[in-house]
Amino acid sequence: MFLGPALAVSAILFALGAAGVLLRRNAIIIFMCIELMLNAVNLTFVALSQQLGVDGQVFVFFVMTVAAAEAAVGLAIVIAVFRHRESVNLENINLLRG
Repeated sequence: MFLGPALAVSAILFALGAAGVLLRRNAIIIFMCIELMLNAVNLTFVALSQQLGVDGQVFVFFVMTVAAAEAAVGLAIVIAVFRHRESVNLENINLLRG
């Protein structure tokens, strides 16, 4: 089986997610880009599991569990900061200043 297209799509998705994390200032969009990066890793695991065995598919479940926990905790933090500062723009948020 030829893995090139799946790995290329995974690399493009990961690069888009990394660019979004580095370039955007909205906390919700940054969390979405992190999720995109995690899904790119999942695609790589699934593509490589065709060649190397079922272990890659087992890792996908662990990555999905971490992604769900990250989304829940991250969204709770974003909601708490929005209630306090009324903005999710990271340039306007300085939690250390009080």
